[in-house]
Amino acid sequence: MASMSHQSRLLTSTIVIIAVSLGLSASCAQSAPGSRLPTAVASELAAAHIPEDAVSIFVQAVDADKPTLTLNADRPMNPASVMKVVTTFSALEQLGPHQTWITRIASDAPVDKGVLKGDLFLIGDGDPVLTYERLWRVLRRLYLLGVTTIDGNVVLDHSALVLPEYDPFAFDGKGLRPYNSPADGLLMHFNTQEVALFPGTKNKDPVRIVLEPPLAGVTVENRLTTSAQGCDPWYRDLTAGVEGGKLVFTGSLPASCGPRIWSCAPLAPPAFDAALVRAVWEELGGKITGKVGSGEAPAKIKTLIADESPPLGEIVRTMNKWSNNVIARQLIAQLGRSEQSSSDMIADGIKVATRHLSEAKINVSGLVIENGAGLSRKARIRADTLGTVLLRAWERPWMPEFVSSLPIAGRDGTTFRRLTNSPARGFAHLKTGTVNDVKAIAGFVLDRNGRRHVVVMMVNHPSADGSRKAQDALVEWVWSGQNVPGEAGER
Repeated sequence: MASMSHQSRLLTSTIVIIAVSLGLSASCAQSAPGSRLPTAVASELAAAHIPEDAVSIFVQAVDADKPTLTLNADRPMNPASVMKVVTTFSALEQLGPHQTWITRIASDAPVDKGVLKGDLFLIGDGDPVLTYERLWRVLRRLYLLGVTTIDGNVVLDHSALVLPEYDPFAFDGKGLRPYNSPADGLLMHFNTQEVALFPGTKNKDPVRIVLEPPLAGVTVENRLTTSAQGCDPWYRDLTAGVEGGKLVFTGSLPASCGPRIWSCAPLAPPAFDAALVRAVWEELGGKITGKVGSGEAPAKIKTLIADESPPLGEIVRTMNKWSNNVIARQLIAQLGRSEQSSSDMIADGIKVATRHLSEAKINVSGLVIENGAGLSRKARIRADTLGTVLLRAWERPWMPEFVSSLPIAGRDGTTFRRLTNSPARGFAHLKTGTVNDVKAIAGFVLDRNGRRHVVVMMVNHPSADGSRKAQDALVEWVWSGQNVPGEAGER
């Protein structure tokens, strides 16, 4: 994760704003020859060698009854992580921003002089954000309440979510990357191993590593070395893999980068959870005589400690600001949990989400959600569908939670490097999406006249990564406040 500090001198910022504003005012109502798009948008697409046929656009003021600008808006396209907009809408619509999840520690075994004489159960509720810190806190409570030794097994109950078989390598062959981790009924710390890296001072010096959180029984082989390369990107050749039961780190870290935090997902959730729970309990000074592994708790069992998640309104903010795929998968599964006797809560969650859209009078033709995260080659949605989702969200009582979950362009999240020298900086809440051959944005833009607009742009093309300037130009055009029907051309 890069630094989020953006310091600008006031005088320089003022000059840039005046200059860019004048440029926008002069050109925002113009269109490039042969195109009905705003000049800057069409020009940037042409410069990136992206045909307009590979682009879909939808722009409409939230208080208008028809769009200002559309381009191929009825064509289903891959939205990448912008699909999380649909997941957010459906989760808030069904569950409400107040929804929380409860993880329980339970046992009917007696405690004698600090020894719990029997099994201890850790029962999941499908909490999307059960972090290492929260797990440590709840186990610490148990320890301070007088349980120091568990004379039995620690049983981890993942049964809250019924999920299909999942292959983390299926999408791009990088199954140890955190973004490929699956949903789980007892998801701990996003199934992610954070690695604190400390480079040496000279080329070829070893890089020291610290695992956060700790994992009991996991042997690490560190092959990382310090390099003399530049620091952008610092993670260029870092890799993690499992070889002979060992977690092996290879690659290099430039000395000029200083300490960094990197992440991987070396274990499937059941194994990761077991290693994490044992490690945390032992760090607290506790002992476990039996095993730590998966199982189901009895239907009726005494709850010793319950830990409540933050509300959904906060969770979607975490998901969208940093485009967390695991949270999105969890939420889709939670939607499917509402279907009685579900044998696949992901599939049922997609049905529920689609039903919510239809009930909100949103066109779902051509819609393919697949997993709710957008990390997909199959996912498809129309720009006018996405635009209508945003318009409907604006009308909902949970609109503030929805909008605030989206990154602020030039300020935070996945957009903190977007529009940094633009007068539109800070005026757009945008969800971004990127996979190979796909680049997309969707969200809200407040124009300089105080009017808010829905903006969607998706590019599906081998050169899609080069469309960033065109997308930024669209946002700036909307910010200019002169994008009224008829001026830029309706399509």
